[in-house]
Amino acid sequence: MSFVSNSTGAFFERSLTQMGTLRERVERLQTQIATGVRIERGSDDPVAASRLRALARLETRGATEAENAARLEQDLAEAGNQIEGVLSVLQRARELAVLAANDPTGETGREAIAEELDQMTQELFARSNALSLTGAPLFAGTAGASAFVRDANGDVTYNGNSEVGTIPVAPRTEIERGVTGAQVFEFEVNGAPSNSFAVLTNLAIALRASGGDPAQAARDALAGIDAAIDTANRSQTVIGTRAGWVEAVQQDQQTRAIDVAEKRSQIADTDVADTIVRLQQALTALEASQASFTRVSSLTLFNAL
Repeated sequence: MSFVSNSTGAFFERSLTQMGTLRERVERLQTQIATGVRIERGSDDPVAASRLRALARLETRGATEAENAARLEQDLAEAGNQIEGVLSVLQRARELAVLAANDPTGETGREAIAEELDQMTQELFARSNALSLTGAPLFAGTAGASAFVRDANGDVTYNGNSEVGTIPVAPRTEIERGVTGAQVFEFEVNGAPSNSFAVLTNLAIALRASGGDPAQAARDALAGIDAAIDTANRSQTVIGTRAGWVEAVQQDQQTRAIDVAEKRSQIADTDVADTIVRLQQALTALEASQASFTRVSSLTLFNAL
């Protein structure tokens, strides 16, 4: 009797374990179909789970780099807009200098030109201290203060530094975030240091001066204005080049993001057709196991005699 009892117990235990395993498999496959996720926990497929963790790190880094690129794109666009405005001011200043250089313009006309030059100098100063969308000075380099300051005499000087800083936008790729105010507004005229503010201010003063030769002063100012225009143009070209680089990097970022997403999908997502087939196989096996268990468990020793 002990042998029969032990055999019966082992049979029941094996049957229950087998059916329990099949039920778990059925439930897991049903969940995979319902959620579209093949790997719910690392133990489901340790190798695949490890690959998914690596892809997750790539996605996180890619998101950070994409955010950096978007912010850099905005900063460069704003810097480009400001420099374009500077160039418009300087081009107008050149027109006014040419007009003032003509003797028929007269004293009243030169006074009006001087007034406009004063306003244009104020606009240049405002643009030189423009801020990015995040509130950082566009042209101060890595300094946090205003790019340019004006002293009690009205003289404007650069208050930033020469470092623009770089932004990581891709693996082993960093792009400088802009240009400094010195690069945009400072230059040399006949070997002497000068800046856009001084050129316009000095011309306005010369046009108002009595006893001098305002027409000649206007002609002399053209060299400084042309140098200011050339300097701003170079900075605009630099900004445009970096903006184009950022655009190319963003396209690469999108391509990499799609590749990573596709790889993650191949590893983690449910292959619905294949899973349905395996679910049907598991259901069939479970039904067969249940039927077999029912038939065998109904037998007794008397049935076997």
